[in-house]
Amino acid sequence: MLSGVSVVCFAGSYAVALALEVSRLLFRSGVRGALMLGFAAAGLIAHTAFLYHKAIKTSGTPLSSERDWCFVAAWVLIVAYLYLVYYHPRTPFGLFLLPLALGLIAVGWFVAGDVPFSRAPASRAWGIIHGTSVALTAVAVLIGFAAGLMYIGQSWRLKHKHRPGSGLQLPSLEWLERVNSRAMVLALLMLMIGVGSGMLLNLINRDPAAGRMPWSDPVVLGSFVLLGWLVVAVAAGKLYKPARTGRRVVYLTIASFVFLVVALAMMLLMDTSHGGRRAERQQSFIEQDR
Repeated sequence: MLSGVSVVCFAGSYAVALALEVSRLLFRSGVRGALMLGFAAAGLIAHTAFLYHKAIKTSGTPLSSERDWCFVAAWVLIVAYLYLVYYHPRTPFGLFLLPLALGLIAVGWFVAGDVPFSRAPASRAWGIIHGTSVALTAVAVLIGFAAGLMYIGQSWRLKHKHRPGSGLQLPSLEWLERVNSRAMVLALLMLMIGVGSGMLLNLINRDPAAGRMPWSDPVVLGSFVLLGWLVVAVAAGKLYKPARTGRRVVYLTIASFVFLVVALAMMLLMDTSHGGRRAERQQSFIEQDR
């Protein structure tokens, strides 16, 4: 099924979305916004399926050629476009982002080479992406947690009618709500990139001696649990209106912080190949052999 997905499928969907964006300059429509999101989302699904199929079927290093990197960069632009359009539906971001994404796809298909990089450089590149995105996930969760604590403090101050100029000067509740909500979305996007790049690293490092990570590793399982929770939390915030404002969004970010702490504890305290005790023992064995 995935083998039937071609570049024309998602490029065509993005082109239709761009045409709808251009039509904003000509006339008004009540259904255009939904159509733009629908075509862009459908293109993103096909785009994701295309990249996944290419990654598992390639004979060389997965998603490491010049063409692959163009397609991956275009995928990231579309994700950013959907995010921005959802939060700012009246701003024509597509007039600027969709041509760039289509340009990357065109360059990747007609100009860039399709020869995969050698295994070692590709592993290093995807390792950097994996580590950076996971670190940004933690930062986003921590920012949301800090904003949640500030929300609780500001709510308490207003409830007890403290004077505006007394005590700690905290942002407004509305601003803190927005930070909470967007920090969760950012954490979800970064962790999706982190999990995806980690899966690609496993495909690159097919030999267990080269550092392949077992899927049963506690940190891998913890990452999937955190990813599942963030999906549920973000979906609840989008689909369940009361969860978008007030203490509910704060509770969601605090729960995300708890999940993050659990994942970090699993990495540091449990027997795992992703660092922690097992990695320390392996390093000590190497030093002893020397």
